[in-house]
Amino acid sequence: MSAHGDPLPMTSQACGPLTGTAEVPGDKSISHRSLILGAMAVGETTITGLLEGQDVLDTARAMRAFGAEVTDLGGGKWSVHGVGVGGFAEPENVIDCGNSGTGVRLIMGAMATSPIVATFTGDASLNGRPMARVTDPLALFGCQAIGRTGGRLPMTLVGAVEPVPVRYVVPVPSAQVKSAVLLAGLNAPGQTVVIEAEATRDHTERMLAGFGAEITVAETDDGREITLTGQPELKPQHIEVPRDPSSAAFPVCAALIVPGSDVLVPGIGLNPTRAGLFTTLREMGADLSYENERVEGGEPVADLRARFSPDLKGIAVPPERAASMIDEYPVLSVVAAFARGHTEMRGVKELRVKESDRIDAMAKGLRANGIEVEEGPDWWVVAGRGHGNVAGGATCASQLDHRIAMSFLILGMASQSPVQVDDAGPIATSFPIFEPLMQALGAQISRSKG
Repeated sequence: MSAHGDPLPMTSQACGPLTGTAEVPGDKSISHRSLILGAMAVGETTITGLLEGQDVLDTARAMRAFGAEVTDLGGGKWSVHGVGVGGFAEPENVIDCGNSGTGVRLIMGAMATSPIVATFTGDASLNGRPMARVTDPLALFGCQAIGRTGGRLPMTLVGAVEPVPVRYVVPVPSAQVKSAVLLAGLNAPGQTVVIEAEATRDHTERMLAGFGAEITVAETDDGREITLTGQPELKPQHIEVPRDPSSAAFPVCAALIVPGSDVLVPGIGLNPTRAGLFTTLREMGADLSYENERVEGGEPVADLRARFSPDLKGIAVPPERAASMIDEYPVLSVVAAFARGHTEMRGVKELRVKESDRIDAMAKGLRANGIEVEEGPDWWVVAGRGHGNVAGGATCASQLDHRIAMSFLILGMASQSPVQVDDAGPIATSFPIFEPLMQALGAQISRSKG
């Protein structure tokens, strides 16, 4: 079953050159944070370019449940009248975060230091994902969490009545955990400190500063140390959301493997904590260039041009790059199938606990389509067959995971035989215009009978 209805099978097959401009949706990470920080500011925050995928719409609905006035003005423009730090009201009903691990973890952090109670749930995929990685540090503030065995949703959080600031070392690289702790620290007195050994996406730090919070970042012997002074009055902002690099990955990677392709993807956020995929593709020999580089809303932005690259080669992706491209490994493995030689991806155990076990899901699907894959607890290696030598022909299970579904549809665009995905419905959570956007470029994607 799809996350939000009956299964939606789709089939992708070899096509002519992909050409044109791919205007992908707004950045999902920044969209979530815009709504949450807007709800915690005093006054009206306006947002343009918001990603209107189901994940972000679920976060908007949650902010309404906590008392903020969130209005869709049309055309990707939104207004959020915030209630201030510590001003969340207790929701009347269960907060359903759908498929969004980012949404639920950030919202938990935002409410953890307010004296209210909230119950969270999600779809089958989200309810199987671990929440202890967030609820454990939130407990240090004084927040209580009662959930299912293994720290899974549905889960009730009892916010701290008298929160205390914390000093927390993030045990594994996770922007979600870091952000949850920082959001909780907003309503705690004194200074909350988060230390991460490896830098993860820093949208939360950038946006907190933009909203007027007192936050500093320092490089220490222990890693990147972020210090937040609690109980500020956040000032409303106008936020222009850059386009999502994780969504851009799909038309970019498709252009690299489909003969004759030349695709421009404008206005992509190139925050260095998010751009690891594009660095990796260039190292593999991809014809990928940045045009019109600029800064918008404090974030580096550029237009990406991707052209067919017949001589891609396999590489060993540096493990330390994982945090900057963790969501892009599934589609990278598709590109690796069309490269020559082995592509090694290590230090990626986080992929085991995403919307699905992404290593397992991609390994099974790639093997079914004629690609050799080796895997371990935190690594996998794809044996590339070179351009024109990928058999295809299989039906792949999306595992209720939008990125798995899109990755296999990209695979089918350059395979010898069509590739089917058993359920493409979850794509709507992050990239609702994926199907028409790819078709407009020339992709042969069709809805198929199950």
